[in-house]
Amino acid sequence: MPAALLALAISAFGIGTTEFVIMGLLPEVASDFGVSIPSAGLLISGYALGVVVGAPLLTALASRIPRKTVLVGLMVLFIAGNVVSALAPTYGLLMTGRVIAALSHGAFFGVGAVVASSLVAPAKQASAIALMFTGLTVANVLGVPAGTALGQAFGWRSTFWAVSVLGVIGLIGILALVPVQATSESAGLRSELAVFRRLQVWLALAMTTLGFAGVFAAFTYIAPMMTEVAGFSPGAVTWLLVLFGAGLFVGNLIGGKAADRSLMPSLYVILAALAAVLVVFVFTAHAQVPAAITIAVFGAAGFATVAPLQARVMDKAEGAPALASAANIAAFNLGNAGGAWLGGKAIEGGLGYTASSWIGAALALAGLLVAVISGMLDHGRRKARRAELAPAA
Repeated sequence: MPAALLALAISAFGIGTTEFVIMGLLPEVASDFGVSIPSAGLLISGYALGVVVGAPLLTALASRIPRKTVLVGLMVLFIAGNVVSALAPTYGLLMTGRVIAALSHGAFFGVGAVVASSLVAPAKQASAIALMFTGLTVANVLGVPAGTALGQAFGWRSTFWAVSVLGVIGLIGILALVPVQATSESAGLRSELAVFRRLQVWLALAMTTLGFAGVFAAFTYIAPMMTEVAGFSPGAVTWLLVLFGAGLFVGNLIGGKAADRSLMPSLYVILAALAAVLVVFVFTAHAQVPAAITIAVFGAAGFATVAPLQARVMDKAEGAPALASAANIAAFNLGNAGGAWLGGKAIEGGLGYTASSWIGAALALAGLLVAVISGMLDHGRRKARRAELAPAA
């Protein structure tokens, strides 16, 4: 694989760390600014909103700029947001820094996926995308726990300084290793927007939203499920999350390789497997060893969807994929928020913590249904094309 993919993965590691590390630092942040834990928790929501808004907006604004230049600008924005966060004297400025960093998130992964796929042969594009997203999975396994430990030992600001340094390393890597790519003749906001007239692009975005809603419906409530249902101690949750992160890492690589071999069949199998694992989780959550094993498998099934879903939307936005790719990152985050909300409603309704897994399974099956419809449309189009090309009897 090209060395440029390593630069993209390092940048993805920094971005993934800053997105999730705040979860482990909420008590320190709340205490420092004299706000409640729920108020500090809005820093997570603010970041997610920044991703949803920034992904399509910044990608659209940069539609005629060379992609390497776009990536460099986005990393500068990411570094600036984390520096603002590290220096923030007030809660409001910390929120501002979080949103600034988040604005770069979706556009970086959207444009980065297009760049990653352009660096390799068509048969390896999904694996290249998966390799870039490996930085995000490693962030969950190593970056978030390390950042949390650093912040708890030396103050939460130290974590944002460390992430800023990671951003600088990623920026240097992009400058040194990512080749300059000529802007496509068809590039431009009009051509990027034109792909959204295609039904298959919207179906791909729907697959992403529903599939990842299924993941986060259950994952959001993994801690109380493990302590209240499985009977783990609160201290064991960290190790369970490491298991989940290890599953993410493995699943991401498997999903990329499977998609390179056969994209849509891979999506059918992966989404069906995700739904099945979530159904099984309802029952294994009541015993510690089966629960721990299921968490790792759940992580693998959940993140095995990422590269195929990203590859699908880029395939259907052929000719002008950057904005659609960034919109798919926004779709991931919409799925995160929607799945967490639906899972929470089920729990609030008195159905118990395992109800979130039932909700997740239903959402994953809905994503599978959309995938099947999309695949049938592809099949019908290929069949019609063969009929047109067949010689008259």
